[in-house]
Amino acid sequence: MKKVLVLGASGGMGYSIVKELAQREIDVVAFARGKEKLNKLFQDEEKVTIKSGDVFDLESLKEAAVGVDTIFQAMNIPYSEWEKKLPVVMNNILETAKHANAKLVLVENIYAYGRNPGHLVSEDTPKKPHTKKGNIRLQLEQIVKQSSMPCLIAHFPDFYGPNATNTILNYTFEGVIKNKKALFVGDKKIAREYIFTPDGAKALVELALIDSAYGQNWNIPGSGVITGDEIVNILREHTSYSKKVGTVTKGMVKFLGLFDKNMREVVEMLYLTEDPVVLDGGKLEQLIKDIPRTPYQDGVKQTIDYMLRSLT
Repeated sequence: MKKVLVLGASGGMGYSIVKELAQREIDVVAFARGKEKLNKLFQDEEKVTIKSGDVFDLESLKEAAVGVDTIFQAMNIPYSEWEKKLPVVMNNILETAKHANAKLVLVENIYAYGRNPGHLVSEDTPKKPHTKKGNIRLQLEQIVKQSSMPCLIAHFPDFYGPNATNTILNYTFEGVIKNKKALFVGDKKIAREYIFTPDGAKALVELALIDSAYGQNWNIPGSGVITGDEIVNILREHTSYSKKVGTVTKGMVKFLGLFDKNMREVVEMLYLTEDPVVLDGGKLEQLIKDIPRTPYQDGVKQTIDYMLRSLT
């Protein structure tokens, strides 16, 4: 891997992927819509070239992919646009990879697995999505597998980490660092899985360097599970936050959905906060041996420190 294109480079996982690649002295084209944000994130990275553009513009993608041997797809769009626009995006990415003769690495979530089957979810667990968005993710996976492109698909739990702003935990973190009323989405007593984005990026790049990893699905787990109460305790220790942390219930989200179409789309995914899906990393561990797993205590603190620096 000598030159790489990262789509969605200004997002949570995309940012960490760019940083991991640059740290390994690999040339990176960081692609996203907002040039100003890309410059702010990567202006000090000598190995990174900034390219702003739109994934819906095929020619813009092809231009960004000139000379690359691998494309990392880490971009996303609002839930309300998934049904109509995500298949278009995926076809553009596949066409771009084919044009560049590049391998494809996909950052994927856990929605296609459906409900918790009662055990850790491995790559062999049948995908039985019961939500609209889970079916869309499975449809995208089928589009990729029907193509002739060398591709690996990596499933991740919910993200948290530096620059991971569009995440469920970031909603809580923002209230804490601003010393305002903080809210946690879902029951704080239920243990759930999250992945620290630098860990996810490191594991994904390691996978992408191995030829035999392509043509397969991979689960990249977090550092075990943790309750909301435990996360709040870590936040209190690190920030001296003393206010009560409230709970965002399904009823609250349904009410907000009356006025906000994106919040309306969130409702069906709240099953993941009630009966969480947890990934089995056994297959990954057999291949790369040492899966990066930053303890939540450290990962949350590093994330908060990054957010506080960004405020200055």
